[in-house]
Amino acid sequence: MFAWGEPIAAKELSKATGYSYQEVLSLLKEMEEDYKFYHRGINLIRMEDHYQIATNPAYAEYIEKLITPQKHKSLSQAALEVLAIVAYRQPVTRSMLDSIRGVKSDHALKTLLEKNLIEEKGRMDKIGRPILYGTTHAFLKAYGLESLEDLPPPESFDSTIL
Repeated sequence: MFAWGEPIAAKELSKATGYSYQEVLSLLKEMEEDYKFYHRGINLIRMEDHYQIATNPAYAEYIEKLITPQKHKSLSQAALEVLAIVAYRQPVTRSMLDSIRGVKSDHALKTLLEKNLIEEKGRMDKIGRPILYGTTHAFLKAYGLESLEDLPPPESFDSTIL
């Protein structure tokens, strides 16, 4: 998992190690608990059925001293709107997004695809076969979510977009 660097599915770990899926899940749970109990410098984070080793946030100040953090350009208001709609209503097409927002969403979609926060999830079975978009594991990681169920309920927002 250290060498992989990206979230990896438990099924992939099972195939790679020869352990059963249940054994892998048990070992991952044990690793996660061990890292937390002993306040290790790393954590095992879970994003749906994917896992990744990451630096323990408690040691962030030391890591910041060692490396220069990359400057990430924040998302525009339009990109945030599109991302919220995709997260809550996925899978969605570009025309659905445009209809909800009342304006074109092409640029925001392109930005979110480039940042790997959304991805193509397939095509709708209708004339023109429009692309369906949904969120990625990178989205879950970026917003500290294990799954989409961890999103705040839409009723908690003072908005008509969702």
